[in-house]
Amino acid sequence: MNRWSYELRLLLRSRAAVAGLVLLALLAIASLVSGLQRIDSQRKAIAAIAAVQAEDMAAVTAAHGDATDAGVAAYYSFHPTWNPPSPLAFAAVGMRDVAPFMLRVRALGLEAQIHDGDSFNPELALAGRFDFAFLLTFLLPLFVIALLHDLRSAETESGRERMLRSLPLHVGRLYLRRVAVRAAALWLCVAVPFTAVALLQGVPLLPLAGVLALAAAYLLFWVALCLLVAWRGWNSGVNAATLASLWVVIALVAPALANVAIERAIPVEQGAAIARAQREAVNHAWDIPREDTMRRFYARYPQWRDSAPLGDGFHYKWYLAFHQNGDDAVAPLAAAYRHGIQRRTAAAATVGRVLPPVGLQVALTRLAGTDMQAHLDYQQRIGRYHARLRHYYYGYLFTDRPFHQRDYGTAPAFDPDR
Repeated sequence: MNRWSYELRLLLRSRAAVAGLVLLALLAIASLVSGLQRIDSQRKAIAAIAAVQAEDMAAVTAAHGDATDAGVAAYYSFHPTWNPPSPLAFAAVGMRDVAPFMLRVRALGLEAQIHDGDSFNPELALAGRFDFAFLLTFLLPLFVIALLHDLRSAETESGRERMLRSLPLHVGRLYLRRVAVRAAALWLCVAVPFTAVALLQGVPLLPLAGVLALAAAYLLFWVALCLLVAWRGWNSGVNAATLASLWVVIALVAPALANVAIERAIPVEQGAAIARAQREAVNHAWDIPREDTMRRFYARYPQWRDSAPLGDGFHYKWYLAFHQNGDDAVAPLAAAYRHGIQRRTAAAATVGRVLPPVGLQVALTRLAGTDMQAHLDYQQRIGRYHARLRHYYYGYLFTDRPFHQRDYGTAPAFDPDR
C-alpha cells in the first residue's frame, strides 16, 4: 500500500499532471452542463405543447367551428407529436441535435410532413455537440497521452531508470502501478461528475454503470496504445508526436473515411426526395378523373367503399383520399429509405468493432436512446398515430356524418409510448 500511496503522491506533486486532471474534470462538468442545457430546453419545449395546442385549437374552432364538414377540421387542425428524451440523453445528445423531436401533423399525406427538410446523413456520428460523449471520444485520449507519453522515456532521459534497475525491485511492476494510478485518476475525473449528474437526473443504475464501463474500456484502449509506444524506447518528444498522430488517425481520419465508405457502399435517397415524390403524386391527382382516385383508394381501403358518391362539387373525402394515395405511392421509397438507414447504422456498428471512437459513440447513443434507430422508431410512432387520426376523420367524411365543434376535442391524442 505504501508503494501505491507513493505513486499517488508523486502524481500530485507534478503541477502539470494536477493541472491536466483539474482541466479534465472541469471539461467533464462543462460537457455535462452543455448536454443538460440542450435536453432541458427540449423538455421545456415538450412541456409547453399542451398549452400551445390548446391555444391553437381554440383559434381553429373559433374560425371553423361552425362548419359541419369533418374535412375542414382535418385540413386546419394540427396535432402535436413528440419524442421525449431519456434520462441519459444529456450524456450523448446524438440525433436529438440534428433531427426533429417534435412534429405537428395533419390528417393529410404523412410522408411529406415527416421528411420535409430532411437533408442530412447522420448515420455515422462524428464530431458533434460538446457533450459527455464528445469529451470521452475526442478529449479524454489527449489527456491519457499527456500523462503517459513519457512514462518510461522521462526516467530514461533523467538517468533514473538505470538506478531503478540496480535496486532489488521489479521495474515493470513500478511502471504498471504508475499507469494504474494515473489511469484511475483520469477515469475518476470523468466518472465522478457524470455519476453525480446521472443520479440527479434519475438515470437507472444499469445504464449508468454501462456508461462508466464504456469510459473505462475506452480509457484502457488508449492506455494500452500509450504503453505500446512507450516501450519502443523512443524519447518523449517522439512518443508524444507518434501518439498525437495516432489520435488524429484513429479518432478523426479513420471514422471520416469509414463514413464516406458506408455512404458510397449503401446509397440512400434523401428524405426530401420522398417528400418531393409524395407532393408530385398529390399534385397529379388534380389532373386525373376523381373516379380514378376514389377507385384506387377504395381498392386499398375497402372499409370505406360504401360511402356515398362524390357529386359534382368539391368534397374533402376525395382530397384526403388522394393525399393517402400519394403516401401509398411513395411507400416503397419510404421503406427503402428506412431500410437503407438501418443498414448504414448496422455498418457503423460494425465499424465500431474496429474503431473504438466510433464504437463508443454508437454504444453511448444507443444507451441514451438518441441514436438513429431511436429517431426511426419515433417516425414509426408518428405513422401509427397518423393512421388513428385519419381513421377518426374518415369516420365522419365517408359516412357523411356532421362534425360539430365539440368533436374537435375528441380527436385521438398522441401517446409517445404507443
